[in-house]
Amino acid sequence: MELQELIAKDLLSIKAVFFRPEEPFTWASGIKSPVYCDNRLTLTAPKIRLDVENGLASLVKENYPECEVLMGTSTAGIAHAAIVGHILNLPMGYVRSGAKDHGRQNQIEGNLEKGQKVVVVEDLISTGGSVIEVVNVLREFGAEVLGIVSIFTYGMKKGIERLQEANIKNISLTNFDVITKVAAENGYIKKDDVDRLIKFRNNPSDTSWIK
Repeated sequence: MELQELIAKDLLSIKAVFFRPEEPFTWASGIKSPVYCDNRLTLTAPKIRLDVENGLASLVKENYPECEVLMGTSTAGIAHAAIVGHILNLPMGYVRSGAKDHGRQNQIEGNLEKGQKVVVVEDLISTGGSVIEVVNVLREFGAEVLGIVSIFTYGMKKGIERLQEANIKNISLTNFDVITKVAAENGYIKKDDVDRLIKFRNNPSDTSWIK
């Protein structure tokens, strides 16, 4: 089984990715979504956690062999960066969403030297805004960001374009199209829901996919 499909099955099995096209979720932005994603659930499922962390480690080795440091996004990417760092015997740290207002007022936590080659570990990418901010913080510090590894990406047009504009490479374990296909094949959703879900992915602000 290909890694993308294995991870898709894993995420579906613990409802880390959960489809509900007939009763959409509402995002903080107000967008109606047929899918809910919480990859933190992988941390409480040991077998699936092992698949995810070994998968992320393989992505780093295959795509960023020069990596010297892993940096997790705060907070969802921190645990994954720590476990993958252990597997690969690499140092890790994380980037806060903002600098602390006390102590050393760090935004980057962990020992990072200017010029070091960094891979960012993220759990989920939708529009790409938050992870781009993390990359910018690291670049401003003087690190060389090789790219991102993530568990799941929606593959939304806005996210793809923003990453391209920022010259940031992302490699995900699985994506919306694969999970939708696997969900239909395994009875999580109806086969005729697939086109509706892809329509949502292509344009989240268009609610015509809702019956």
